[in-house]
Amino acid sequence: MNWRKSSYTGGGNDEACVELAESGDRVWVRDSKDPDGVRLAFGREAFAGLLERVKRGDLSL
Repeated sequence: MNWRKSSYTGGGNDEACVELAESGDRVWVRDSKDPDGVRLAFGREAFAGLLERVKRGDLSL
């Protein structure tokens, strides 16, 4: 997969960040500090909904 970092990532190597990859109808998310660790897969609509909630500050479960 072609992973890309968030545009909000700072220049330091010690900064954690989220990386995304697209594959078919899924958006994959992983932690840049642990590229071999857990990866989450979202449907495109679910991922778009997650981004909207984050932008609104609605992070409650």
